[in-house]
Amino acid sequence: MVPRNALQPPPASWTARQRNGERDDSTHSKRSHQHSTQSNEADDERSSFSFRSDMGPNAGRGGPQYEGEDTRLTSKKELSGFYMYGWAAEVFVVCGMGSFIPITLEQLARERGVLQNDHSRPCSASFQVPEPPFNTSQSYMPTAKDAEQCVVYVLGAEINTASFAMYTFSISVLIQTLLILSMSAAADHGRYRKTLLVIFAFIGSITTMLFLPVVPKVFLLGALFAIIANTCFGASFVLLNSFLPLLVRYHPDIQYPSPASSGEPQLIEGDEESSADPTTALLPSSDADGTPTSNSRRATISQELRLSTKISANGIGIGYIAAIIVQVLAIVIVLALKSSSTFSLRLVLFVIGAWWFAFTIPAAFWLRPRPGPPLKFAGDEGKTRTCMAYLSYSWKSLGKTIMHARSLKDVLLFLGAWFMISDSIATVSGTAILFAKTSLRMEPAALALINVIATTSGVVGAFTWSRVSVIMGLKPSQTILACICLFEIIPIYGLLGYIPAVQRWGVLGLQQQWEMYPLGAVYGFVLGGLSSYCRSLYGELIPEGFEAAFYALYAITDKGSSIFGPAIVGAITDATGEIRPAFWFLAVLVGLPFPLMWFVNVERGKREGGKLARELSKMSKPRQGYARELL
Repeated sequence: MVPRNALQPPPASWTARQRNGERDDSTHSKRSHQHSTQSNEADDERSSFSFRSDMGPNAGRGGPQYEGEDTRLTSKKELSGFYMYGWAAEVFVVCGMGSFIPITLEQLARERGVLQNDHSRPCSASFQVPEPPFNTSQSYMPTAKDAEQCVVYVLGAEINTASFAMYTFSISVLIQTLLILSMSAAADHGRYRKTLLVIFAFIGSITTMLFLPVVPKVFLLGALFAIIANTCFGASFVLLNSFLPLLVRYHPDIQYPSPASSGEPQLIEGDEESSADPTTALLPSSDADGTPTSNSRRATISQELRLSTKISANGIGIGYIAAIIVQVLAIVIVLALKSSSTFSLRLVLFVIGAWWFAFTIPAAFWLRPRPGPPLKFAGDEGKTRTCMAYLSYSWKSLGKTIMHARSLKDVLLFLGAWFMISDSIATVSGTAILFAKTSLRMEPAALALINVIATTSGVVGAFTWSRVSVIMGLKPSQTILACICLFEIIPIYGLLGYIPAVQRWGVLGLQQQWEMYPLGAVYGFVLGGLSSYCRSLYGELIPEGFEAAFYALYAITDKGSSIFGPAIVGAITDATGEIRPAFWFLAVLVGLPFPLMWFVNVERGKREGGKLARELSKMSKPRQGYARELL
């Protein structure tokens, strides 16, 4: 591809005004005014990132390329909206799915179940256990085999109560995957990206609050609510992820790079038309003949990638901070009520849902829709036919996306690695919490403390992995490899419990409750790095202008993989009667993505992505009657 011209910095008078937080009303863009008429859109006229119509992405382009295109610079308020939704929703996945929903489902099922070794005896409804919750004496600590395991009958099948929670998660991921597949067209075309995000957020948060009236007699209703809430969370975060490349592309630091920006690489000079075209690759790294860029360019992490990683890491860190606050509040609630029933757990889930709902509101006001090109219809189409057209387009687009992704070697390598990484993240979390509850017999407050430690460590990881990678001179893919190696410690440590000498010691190998806390810190620290680096690295590999479709593929790989891990752990638990054997499976699962990620080449991936972006932009231009053809 022909490299782009370096975008010229704005006039000095404009730059000075921006530093002083002022704006030039006489030259304010009419186009900007038209875009800001949406009532739920960010008010950028008060933002220090306001711009004139003769500057920024529109300079030299001759106006938007389709009706409703928003090419304004990323504003501080828009970034705040991106961060705010992380603040709102990350609480659900960390505190809800990561802690309280699994133990609530297990406890609801336990109160309706019977002992595995004696079906005539019901399981205890109490959380209380004979030993003190933090006792480290071997004589008081039950091993996995000694702890009482419970089973419950679901549709005539006998299921371990811990497996019940794992199967519920797997089903929710399956439905979530189908939903993500069906909505990708609505996210890519028209103004539905933001609308769908808000709808899914409100449905998911309300469903989480509905856990409050669920009692053991209707424990299956709790599973249904968990499925709906997790499905909506996953769908909303797919839509949120698709905003990230757009926020980076139109960020002032990218559109107007400073020549003296501490050695950061500048956009390469080249064809003027290419520089103004929003469908060109975000990070061009090759000439028109496909030859690689200079060694200095290849050796330096791009400014865009650094900005993307920074925004992603900030979003993860902010979400983790919110999760810590809610998790501490949850511990206070559980300790204050001192109830042997599930009421305290259900009340915590109500608080989680209320938090998610409340903080979604400002995010809805601050995020811009950033619409894509609308689909054209022949004549007036009814709502039903329109929905069917978008649905059909989504599945056909997915098929085409998969076919085109086959030509992107590094995308395939990354997705293969991410498939197993994401499955490991979800499965290790659920397995550890249920192992601690059913085998180590930890109480809810102690279980919540594990999550507080993991989340706190996650905040540290989100903000420090970038510095660690710079100090050690690691590329993004190498940083991910380091995270994988550290992650492998967790299942291997659990397997130490099978060594006879370790068993005689009565400590190490997850034989004591306190051992869960340092492992929780390791898990959180690793997750903080993986969450930010994987998301931003993938954003650099995909074709520009088709973010929602390719992020849907990312989410399918991410969430879809989690169908298998929890289900396999559940099957292992049902077959053996205990959870510890699942650590053998986890050790293999965590290590498998290492060789795939090792071969990911970011520069090569960007070249291939740029080439595919040009091909896709020609193939996917909306045409009259296209939706009718799909029907």
